[in-house]
Amino acid sequence: MVLFMVERDYADALEVDAEGAASIIAVNDDVGVRWVYSFLSADKRKSYCLYEADSEEAILEAARRNNIPADVIVRVDQVRPDTLLAGR
Repeated sequence: MVLFMVERDYADALEVDAEGAASIIAVNDDVGVRWVYSFLSADKRKSYCLYEADSEEAILEAARRNNIPADVIVRVDQVRPDTLLAGR
């Protein structure tokens, strides 16, 4: 699996409860996408979500099925400061 960062813009403030999150995860599982982590802007109108997926197309399909935007999708690699410092 590859890591992707997804940026989403919401017209209204985003409010997701446990039931909504479970529904999103179920759809993602069906498509083969794993939601790893998200950051939500202070105004709750933009999110930045880290996903594992085989392709950008899988993320787009999950977003379509979940009826949520996927405005920007960027393939990323993980860089951890503690790993970099361990090599000193």
